[in-house]
Order: sequence, then C-alpha cells, then structure tokens
Amino acid sequence: MSKETILTNARIVLEDEILMGTVVARDGVIVDIDTGKSEHGEDMEGDYVLPGLIELHTDHLEGHYAPRPGVRWDKIAAVQAHDAQIISSGITTVFDCLRMGSDETDGFDLGEMRDMADAIEQAERETRLKAQHFLHLRCEVSAANVMEHFAGFENDPHVKMASLMDHAPGQRQFTDLEQYELFYKPKRGMNDEAFKAFVAERVAQSERYSARHRQMISDHCAARGIAVASHDDATVAHVEEAIGHGVAVAEFPTSFEAAKASHKAGLSVLMGAPNVVRGKSHSGNIAARDLASADVLDLLSSDYVPSSLLYAPFLLADTIETVTLPRAIRMVTATSARAVGLDDRGRIAQGLRADFVRVFRPSGAPVVRSVWRSGKRVA
Repeated sequence: MSKETILTNARIVLEDEILMGTVVARDGVIVDIDTGKSEHGEDMEGDYVLPGLIELHTDHLEGHYAPRPGVRWDKIAAVQAHDAQIISSGITTVFDCLRMGSDETDGFDLGEMRDMADAIEQAERETRLKAQHFLHLRCEVSAANVMEHFAGFENDPHVKMASLMDHAPGQRQFTDLEQYELFYKPKRGMNDEAFKAFVAERVAQSERYSARHRQMISDHCAARGIAVASHDDATVAHVEEAIGHGVAVAEFPTSFEAAKASHKAGLSVLMGAPNVVRGKSHSGNIAARDLASADVLDLLSSDYVPSSLLYAPFLLADTIETVTLPRAIRMVTATSARAVGLDDRGRIAQGLRADFVRVFRPSGAPVVRSVWRSGKRVA
C-alpha cells in the first residue's frame, strides 16, 4: 500500500517563486504541486514549506566528538547528537567534514577519522539517524601525513566531496600574519620565540607538501567522480590553480577578487552562513553579504552553527534588494545539490525526493516546525 503525504495551505518555496497551495508526495517522491487548499492532508497554516536543506561543509561533528582538548566522546553518541541538531535545523542532507592531516600537533590521530566514518555508517545501518549523511574530506595539503589519512577513504562510497586547504601562515585564510598570530598564540599558549618557530615550520611544510598533495588528491577525486573544493582562495592565481585541479566549489574565498574570479569561471562560490548572520567574517575577511550584493555568492554553509543555514537566507532576502527569498533558499538547496551532482533533491518539483521543512517566521530567526525526509516525518 502506498504512503501519501499531503501538505496544504502552505507557502511553498519553489526554485523561482513562492506558491500558496498544496504539495503531495507518494512513497517518498513528490507527485503533485497545486494552488489552493486541499480538504485532505495536514494544514500548514500559511507557514513556509521549503525543500530540505543541503549542508556541504560542517565541522559541527568534531565538537560533539572532541568537546574539550584531550577529551573524546563515544562516537555513535556523538554522531547521534550531531544528527539531532542537523535535522532540527531543517537539514535533511549533510556532508560531514572529517579532517585529513593536521596543521597542528593536537590534531586527530591516524585512523581516528576512519573510525568516525565507520560510526556514521553504522548509525545509518541501524536507522539511528534522521538526516542522510555523506562524507566531506577536509584535506590539509600542507600536512606531511594527509595522504596517510586519505588512504583510509579511497574506496568509501560515502565520500562525495573533498576540499583542498592550506592553513599555513601567509596563505589564503591567513594572508594577514597579525590575524594568524591573534588566532594561534592564545590558542596554543606560545611566547614570541615559540610562535616564530611554529610559523617557520608551517611555512616549510607548505612549501614542501602542498602542491604535490593537491595534485594527488584532485587526481584521485577526478577518477572517482568526487566533487573537489578549493578553500580560502585569496588571489586570482589561487583560482587559476583551483581550475587546473578540476575544482567545482570555491569555499570561503577571502577576497572579493578571488570570489569574483571564481564565479566568473563557473565555480560555485560558497560562504559561511554564520558570516551572513553576524555580518562579517570571524577571521576579518570579506563579508558574505557584500558578495551577495555583487551577485557573486552561490552557496551557503552552516560551517560551525547548524541553525545558521536556515537563518541566513531569510536575512539575505530581508537586507539585499536584488535577492528574493526563492533565490536565497536556492543557495542552501537546489544550487548545493547541483554543485555535488545530487540530482534527486534540492527542489520542490515532481519526481524529486519529498524532503520538506515547515518553517514559521514572523520575524527574526525562523522556527523549524516539522521536517520530512523522503516523505517520512523525522522531526
């Protein structure tokens, strides 16, 4: 017997417009969208119905697994806690970031992230999770051990994305050494001499490993059809390098110059939703709202605050005249899906997955009232 979901009296956010009406799903697939109120189904009372949000880059799981320095939590419990916050934020598809290699001595040990991936996959098999989880490998290309970490994922079908990042001082996110000092000296409790030695070591590692590791990882991803992202591009030269590596997504460009060049080249420019909500970058780089105003912003990521992925599109639509709500919602749904080759979701359209989020938003922060994944209510 088929299972039917009918949501009526809803402000349905389609790809290019908002329709007051009814959406019908059967056996997890959208079968009809129409104007008017149905006598059947669940009354949305005029709330928004959005496609399930798609999160491409979140480091949020790390906080549940390693809540304090030196503390490690039960992995299955950490995944469940992470999933609960993800789904309650309206995210039905999430790419969990796992660190490959480290630019610090207090990173994760070899095999630790592989064990975390195994925990995610086990939790899915045991139907513990409400969102669908894929893997995003955050590859610190300047780290000597990044390929050892990466090797544990070479044949994992859950890996759908890899990002190429270099957090060495003078590079990308930290072109401003003063910002690097402000970030790392207090974090690591270093005096001036220790900090100087740390910077020299990180620069030497970047010069030795980065180019080789970028090539190795991008070649592997190209062979397996895994989407590749550049990270913290700061210059046109960085963008040209990314294009040469087959990059599809430009994550968190740190300058307007790099964002504009990426967008012009057809890369999807991704910025942090917390940046939108706060109105600025936590690292002192460009503001995402400025990129949206200039029409060079394509995607948003919650990064470290899951609820920001829903809040940010509403703020963009509120504050930027050229950004409509459907356009802003595309940044966290349809455009995200297309960027990584997920053609079965991201829009409310016939034949696609019935991933829905019911949202109440009188003003300010929106409220997630209900979430459906493949037509089944999960929150």
